[in-house]
Amino acid sequence: MVQIPAYTQAFVNRNALFTLGGTSFANQVWKIRVVPDTPFQQQRTLVPDGTISDVDSATWTMEIEGLQDYESGGLAAYLNTNAGTQVAFAFAPVNTAGKKKITGTVVVIAPPVGGEQGEFAQMELELPLIGQPTFGTV
Repeated sequence: MVQIPAYTQAFVNRNALFTLGGTSFANQVWKIRVVPDTPFQQQRTLVPDGTISDVDSATWTMEIEGLQDYESGGLAAYLNTNAGTQVAFAFAPVNTAGKKKITGTVVVIAPPVGGEQGEFAQMELELPLIGQPTFGTV
């Protein structure tokens, strides 16, 4: 029998840490996700429940959703200025000592410009990571 713990360590993204190139942009985004893409293949065989499986190394991306701020040194201006370069990032869903923090290097992609009338200009993009992220603590 599998015993389910009475308390989980699930978290709510609140008071997060998010930096690119050492500059904090947490107040301009509402979504940051560091996402693995892990290719795998499976082949069924002729015996019951028979399979051959192979799992490849993951490649990682960072998904960002936030505001376009080109006027006051905002994230969109930073991304546009640094497009094509590699910069260090840090992300902690809960910015409290002892909680998990993810660090690594992303390739900066230029963001979109514009949006719908009467609404905040928003952006949604993916930045490729260089290699694997590092999981540590704040």
